[in-house]
Amino acid sequence: MAEIFDAATTLAALSDVHRLDDPMAIRQATVAALSQAQAKGRAAIRAGFQADPTRARRVTHSYAHLTDRLVQCAWLIATRVLHPCPIPTDGEHFAVIGVGGYGRGEMAPHSDVDLLFLTPYKVTPMVESVVESMLYILWDLKLKVGHSTRTVKDCLRLGAEDYTIRTSLLERRLICGEAALADTLDARLWEDLFLKTVPDFIDAKLQERFERHRKQGGQRYILEPNVKEAKGGLRDLQALYWIAKYRYRVDDPAVLQTMGVFTEDEFKAFESAERFLWCVRCHLHLIAGRAADMLTFDAQVDVAAAMGYRDHAGRRAVEHFMQDYFRHATRVGELTRILLVALEADNIKQEPGLMGFFKRRRRVKSPYAERQGRLDVDDEAAFLGTPLNMLGIFEEALRTGLLLHPHAMRLIGANRHLIDRDLREDPEAARLFLGLLLKHGNPERALRRMNELDILGAFIPEFAPIVAMMQFNMYHSYTVDEHTIQVISHLAQIERGEKVETLPLCSDILAKGVNRRVLYIALLLHDIGKGRTEEHSVLGARIARVVAPRLGLKPKEVETVEWLVRHHLLMSDMAQKRDISDPRTIRDFAKAVKTRERLDLLTVVTVCDIRGVGPNVWNNWKAQMLRALHRATAAALENGLEDVNRETREKKAKQLFREMLPDWSEGALRAELGRHYGPYWQGLPTAAQVQFAKMLRDLPDGEVRVDLEADEDRDATRALMTCHDHPGIFSRLAGALSLVGANIVDARTYTSKDGFATSAFWLQDAEGHPYEASRLPRLRSMIEKILRGELATRRELEGKEIKKRERRFTVPTNISFDNEGSDIYTIIEVDTRDRPGLLYDLTQAFAQSNIYISHAVIATYGAQVVDSFYVKDLFGLKIMSKSKQEALSEKLRGAVTRAAERAGA
Repeated sequence: MAEIFDAATTLAALSDVHRLDDPMAIRQATVAALSQAQAKGRAAIRAGFQADPTRARRVTHSYAHLTDRLVQCAWLIATRVLHPCPIPTDGEHFAVIGVGGYGRGEMAPHSDVDLLFLTPYKVTPMVESVVESMLYILWDLKLKVGHSTRTVKDCLRLGAEDYTIRTSLLERRLICGEAALADTLDARLWEDLFLKTVPDFIDAKLQERFERHRKQGGQRYILEPNVKEAKGGLRDLQALYWIAKYRYRVDDPAVLQTMGVFTEDEFKAFESAERFLWCVRCHLHLIAGRAADMLTFDAQVDVAAAMGYRDHAGRRAVEHFMQDYFRHATRVGELTRILLVALEADNIKQEPGLMGFFKRRRRVKSPYAERQGRLDVDDEAAFLGTPLNMLGIFEEALRTGLLLHPHAMRLIGANRHLIDRDLREDPEAARLFLGLLLKHGNPERALRRMNELDILGAFIPEFAPIVAMMQFNMYHSYTVDEHTIQVISHLAQIERGEKVETLPLCSDILAKGVNRRVLYIALLLHDIGKGRTEEHSVLGARIARVVAPRLGLKPKEVETVEWLVRHHLLMSDMAQKRDISDPRTIRDFAKAVKTRERLDLLTVVTVCDIRGVGPNVWNNWKAQMLRALHRATAAALENGLEDVNRETREKKAKQLFREMLPDWSEGALRAELGRHYGPYWQGLPTAAQVQFAKMLRDLPDGEVRVDLEADEDRDATRALMTCHDHPGIFSRLAGALSLVGANIVDARTYTSKDGFATSAFWLQDAEGHPYEASRLPRLRSMIEKILRGELATRRELEGKEIKKRERRFTVPTNISFDNEGSDIYTIIEVDTRDRPGLLYDLTQAFAQSNIYISHAVIATYGAQVVDSFYVKDLFGLKIMSKSKQEALSEKLRGAVTRAAERAGA
């Protein structure tokens, strides 16, 4: 340890301090010498960590060792130079004790230093002076010191009252001073406090853990976890250690293995998780240059690089790193359950409450038994003698409503090898597995436990690669396996009738009856191809072709599952990236799905898939778009595709318009109906057309009229703007909305035959909701100022940067031209990284190229945005020329680059 703290050199540097007369000079000289030693020690630890970036225990112990020496030197100077006391009284003998994490001897680079100054009686002036001088020295060394000065009696009283203090006292270590006093504290704590309050302490720690998880979001797979506080994090491991130490009086968790609480493999998992999580925390501190425990998006990239992860197998280094993180977090949860049930068996912790006390549970079948309110294996030999029981136990748990006992979980985990090729191809095993999905109404419970025990990946080996697989983007809130389970959970909720009001279409489809085997297996396999270089839906369809027959599906069912997996993004893309008011969109989608059965199945798959992405992804906007697409496609399949045309839509729209304005004269109605071209009638809702008609009445030259109101059906604010048309009007409107931070989800602009621009935008705020009424005046004012030329949009957009934590998301820019998706427009799709003002920059490029934008459809997926523009050239024609497409593509890429530079990306 000499390279971390050279005691001889440091003591030599401090040896001349006693010759100084001024206490301030003594302190300054002490701090100067210790600062040098501290810097040298920290540099040595950092260099060692960089050379071997996964040796966490050595690093945490080294920081604690360095801190010990600094505290001891401060104590020496304070007691022998600043406040010497040759013959101390009994009350002037005191101990300096490390408590909490420091007391445990584990420190990250910027951890707090928690000190207890322990005195036998009331604090004397000498002790008070020594403590004060020590603290000033340590503070001058930039250490974050938490401190208290107490007697043994104080510690007992406060520890009895406050669980946080009691926990910190559980982890204590003498740093310097009176050893006998520290021994007295140790004996009194155990005899008078700890041994008498074991159940009380355990219950308090479990409640504290529950509250901590709730504050952290309650999910193990949260997108940006707190390494210390989140579910499955360091604090959970420490809670295990605290509970074990309090109950079994062990200083080393390894003793839990010899006591039989943990098996050898379980203790190895404990050590592995602890080592990994401490590594992550130490790297976080070093990268941030301060105490930092949030594994933010930008930090994830840096920590992955520091720990030696590299891009490979079609996935980024950060995704491999986070997959390991989530696997360790899962194991921490398992270890917690095992310890808690051991405590229940020891009659220290209460068994689960009265769940089922007033409700008769089904009787447990052989070879199982109910133990401690959970399902356990009664006869191990009988259980293991029939490998089908490796699946059957999960079916029994669902049938009886019991949770699995950790003993049963251990037995399953230790015998995963029984799930071999023969079992995977056994029709009875397939029947059992399908029963888990279809029979009991809560398949997610069985799937989640099977996944945590690695049984799901053993039974379906193709599923194993996506276990704990993180997708490094802001769109998905869960790992791929958890997303899959969430998706199936949403389907089960709809089937149970819990979503009739919020999801009426899907509820109706399921109520009328669909092939449930196809639906559940398609959802189970829809993302199974992720994480490879090949497009995941294409690879997933090939995998489905192999897995579905093995799970007992008939050839026709296999074909449908394969089609659903291959096209599970089709409906979402059509609804969110294309204009569903365009008849061509409906015809193309109808040709792709071919039958009403597939349309219904795909609708349910799409809704469950989107809802399973994250808690705030689904909204009324998406619901309305999907319902409209389903309705129009169902009608096309029933009545024939020839009925889906522009003329029919225009005629119907005009009739609806007339009906909405019964008080208008025939002349006024004809004037308004004749004022607009066909796309206007086909592309806007009737309510917007009626409002435009009112806004256009007697509109003077140079005046801008703006109408803002909530569109509850679409979960957005509808912004209608009218003025005399001029070049670049769409771009200026997009700029105005960017300045107020509005998210544009749909935008349409039309020029009337008499030269007026009618623009309709649907907007959401940063949280994906309509704007509150109180914010509309500012929105209106900004739009009007921009359109009048009172604000320079580009200058105003300067300084609107991407948040630091979001800058590491990389999305390649892809620009495509589609002349087949619409009868009269070229559809230009720009798929790129979302940035403030991006839509403004893109529409500026169109304006400068004399390209007319009819409407734009905006789809945002976290940090990725797909802007689809329906455009014509200056002569009202599609952009067919390859050279024109290439020139426009270059201008659009330039606009993306400008937006990136401005946003600091």
